[in-house]
Amino acid sequence: MFQTIHDVELMLDREEAGREASPSGGIVDSQSLKGPAAAQRGYDGGKKLIGRNRHIAVDTDGRLLMVNLTPADVSDSAGAQMILDAIRKRWPWLKHLFADAAYDKAQLMDKAAFRDSTIEIVRKLKDEPGFKVLPRPWVVERTFGWMTRFRRLVRDFEQRIDVSKAMIYVAMGSILLRRLHG
Repeated sequence: MFQTIHDVELMLDREEAGREASPSGGIVDSQSLKGPAAAQRGYDGGKKLIGRNRHIAVDTDGRLLMVNLTPADVSDSAGAQMILDAIRKRWPWLKHLFADAAYDKAQLMDKAAFRDSTIEIVRKLKDEPGFKVLPRPWVVERTFGWMTRFRRLVRDFEQRIDVSKAMIYVAMGSILLRRLHG
């Protein structure tokens, strides 16, 4: 129910910004976070934490399109495959996704091709020193920042995945509501 309310707000916000209601492009990324009370949790060896991963897809302006929560030991590529399965049902015109180098896996690319989608991998330039903001993935990082404005989403305090997912849609829906009527 919260996802449906969020999606209607998203389409209204896109139309108010002069875009089509349904997006045709998006960005995929994931975030690991601690989940001390989570019933389903795993160990992320890269970040050295026990908890869950938030795999999200956003449109090119950073509006949340889809979220999938998994134990932290699920890879980015496997989480993105689950997003691909779900996103085609919800947003059928979404054909092009951007992702960072963690998603450059043959199995994910094959699944995207099977779903009549493309995933474009955005890579850091090798000859440039220091930190550089990548052209597309920064949008999804901004969305993670919007999520952490809500204290309840800084960590995954929920035991059940569906409750945690609903809290994300409530938080992101409230941001859209403020943009529409603020």
